Amino acid sequence: MSSRRSRDSGSSRISDDQIIELVSKLQQLLPEIRTRRSSKASASKVLQETCNYIRSLNREMDDLSDRLSQLLSTVDADSPEAAIIRSLII
Repeated sequence: MSSRRSRDSGSSRISDDQIIELVSKLQQLLPEIRTRRSSKASASKVLQETCNYIRSLNREMDDLSDRLSQLLSTVDADSPEAAIIRSLII
């Protein structure tokens, strides 16, 4: 049974070249790293910046959600403004 597990885990293993390619693609998506002059960043730096960026996006999403809730609470539910806001959410 253990030999089967080792074979299975070996077949799903990602090669070093694949990791380098994935980190490079990830680096291209990160505004913080993309705007820097140096084109090379360590994999750990890319992963750290990715985590930071995802946290930032989550905070922004929470902030926008709060602002939208506040806006919806201030408009009449039957108003044209409320209908527009609802259409944007859906």
